[in-house]
Amino acid sequence: MKDAEPAIDIGRKFVRLIERRPDGFVEFEFAVGDPGLYAELLLPAEAYESFCRANDVAFLAPREGECAEEAEDWNWNLHQATHQRFR
Repeated sequence: MKDAEPAIDIGRKFVRLIERRPDGFVEFEFAVGDPGLYAELLLPAEAYESFCRANDVAFLAPREGECAEEAEDWNWNLHQATHQRFR
């Protein structure tokens, strides 16, 4: 008998704040079921707050220790891409 894969609870939703920008937008990661699989989103601050309430999200701690020098070539996100030049 084949081992069953762990079930993903699609009722659990996660948000990790990336940045509250001076222009009033909020950059964040949004995940459903597994915080490791996420989409990067950008919303106006009011819409971000509403989005989080509507989705009853669990807030994740900010990422730490991820500077460009330490990262592997394929380990980057859209936020980093907008703030640095790649080779």
